Amino acid sequence: MPLAIVILLLVLALAAGWFDLRFRRIPNWLNLSGAILGIGLNALLAGGSGGVDSLFGILCAFAVYVPLFLLRAMGAGDVKLMIAIGAIAGPRNWFEIFLASALLGGVVALALAVVKRRLRQTCGNTGTILLALSHGMLPFHADPKLDVQNAESLRMPHGTVIAGGVLIFLALPLVHLS
Repeated sequence: MPLAIVILLLVLALAAGWFDLRFRRIPNWLNLSGAILGIGLNALLAGGSGGVDSLFGILCAFAVYVPLFLLRAMGAGDVKLMIAIGAIAGPRNWFEIFLASALLGGVVALALAVVKRRLRQTCGNTGTILLALSHGMLPFHADPKLDVQNAESLRMPHGTVIAGGVLIFLALPLVHLS
């Protein structure tokens, strides 16, 4: 990735991660700025193909994160952040960032459940989610605590986890150089 793209990706991810950790929300102006700058910078650096690549990155993020939002498993700010990251990184890099974020998110969620002494409840909730989905039901209809907006649910700042996924993605090539 060109250095300008890496810098934009890093600035967006770190700012969003900080906002989510500090305020439990990611500002729309930050996500919108990231998406617009991502499309513009990619188009500037690679012409029409760069702009198209940005749009495909947006489409990938939209296809994965909007269903999670509709299932009430993800907040809207997290969806918009991943869309902005897709605009900056393009589809292939976005997918690698998504995988790094998902793996990191699983580890953080497990650690949070253990620290909060809610591992048994979290495992039960996972079963409820899978059962509800297998019957074509929305999990939060089966149990209102499975709605990410529910005050009783165990939540983590996913924007901060996404920022960690971006850092892992950017650091992996450096590991191969040593």
